[in-house]
Formats: sequence, C-alpha cells, structure tokens
Amino acid sequence: MSEQAQIAQLLQHSKVIAIVGISANPQRPSYQVAAYLQSHGYTLLLINPLEAGNTILGLPCYDSLTQAIQKTAIQIDIVDCFRRSESIPDIAEEAILVKAKAVWMQQGVINELAADMARNAGLMVIMDRCIKIDHMLLS
Repeated sequence: MSEQAQIAQLLQHSKVIAIVGISANPQRPSYQVAAYLQSHGYTLLLINPLEAGNTILGLPCYDSLTQAIQKTAIQIDIVDCFRRSESIPDIAEEAILVKAKAVWMQQGVINELAADMARNAGLMVIMDRCIKIDHMLLS
C-alpha cells in the first residue's frame, strides 16, 4: 500500500488526535491545524506542559499524553507532533505506552530513531508531512 493510501486510511479511521506542542497563539501552525481538525469532527487532546490547566480552542490542555488519557479515558489514534525533531523519541515512547495507533511528525520534523521505535511497537509513522494538508487533499 502506498504512503498516500496509508495516510488516507489512517485519517478516515481515526477519531482522536493528540496535538503535542499545541500553542495558544492563533498565528502558530499547531493552533491552526488543531482548529482545522476540530472543525472536521476529530476529537482533540491538547498537550503542552506550559499550557496544562488552561484551555485552547475551548478544550483543556494536558501536561502529557499519559495525563490526558488518565483524565479523559479516551483512546488516542494519532499523536500529532509539533515539536523539534530531537524531542520526538520521548513522545514516541509515550505514544507507545498509551497504545496510540500512529505517530505523525509535522513538516520539517524528522527523527529516524523515534520512527523505528514506534514502527517496532506496531505504530504507523508519518514523518515530515502536514496532517492538515493531507486531510485537505482527501476532501
């Protein structure tokens, strides 16, 4: 199956997306992508330790993927990463622990170690692509 077909299948079958590195600033790509995904019916779990306890887009922000799952009991389908490439292994490790189905690294975010860890644990990995753009291409 081509990467484009895998992405289409992932986006069509996913309901819950965790946005790691969400910003409260409407000018930031993480905020814009989250607003787009929310407007297209996805359930979002917002992750940013600096914003934990605050709300963004009317949703609570959590310290970590683990905290989000503990507080909501919602299973995560996609962990969408808006963090620097060197931060991704820790996020991938937590994504594995919380049994997410996929790790998605946004445009410009590439970490082969994290990708290998996630793939070896059975997660789908998308790297260096924008989830909003890929979703728009499907529409």
